Amino acid sequence: MAQEKLSRDFYDRDTLEVAKALLGKRLVRVLPDGERLVCRITETEAYIGRCDKACHAYGGRRTKRTETLYAPPGTAYVYLIYGMYSCLNLVTEGEGEAAAVLIRGLEPVEGTERMARNRFGCGAADMTACQRKNFLNGPGKLCRALEITREQNGLDLLGEELYLLNSPEPDRAKICTGPRIGIDYAEEAVHFPWRFWLAD
Repeated sequence: MAQEKLSRDFYDRDTLEVAKALLGKRLVRVLPDGERLVCRITETEAYIGRCDKACHAYGGRRTKRTETLYAPPGTAYVYLIYGMYSCLNLVTEGEGEAAAVLIRGLEPVEGTERMARNRFGCGAADMTACQRKNFLNGPGKLCRALEITREQNGLDLLGEELYLLNSPEPDRAKICTGPRIGIDYAEEAVHFPWRFWLAD
């Protein structure tokens, strides 16, 4: 039975709920040559502009960079960190409410060979133990593997280039929660338990 593409309604709700519900879902990237790269989501982080100093749109801040955060739910928000690493976020809640979920970790399902070449310039079978361990365990790493760049910023996640497929919910007991990573500047928001990952 074919897996269903996630609908707009999936994203149009509380960001923390979406961040947890994304665990176990399939992220699909269709490349220009037609090859499909498919991964299972294993780690996410929530960002909510109205109350979160770690969010690019905290307090209603609107710039050319953050405008996508105000787009309809189910839009891809891709930005650069350190001027070189892309990060993929999925816009949540109602249009005009700046909030999104950062995809932090994946595990490969389909297209592993292409992803390995994108990351390390070698075939999947030739990856070292260290490379396998650090294959898709970070937002910049996974974007490089999936060939996601600022070109995909603003894409509708209900389209055909980048989308998510439904899958069975993981065991809730396997969902871990903790503070987000790399946001030391965000004052009290540093301690928000808004990172979610699968124990397995």
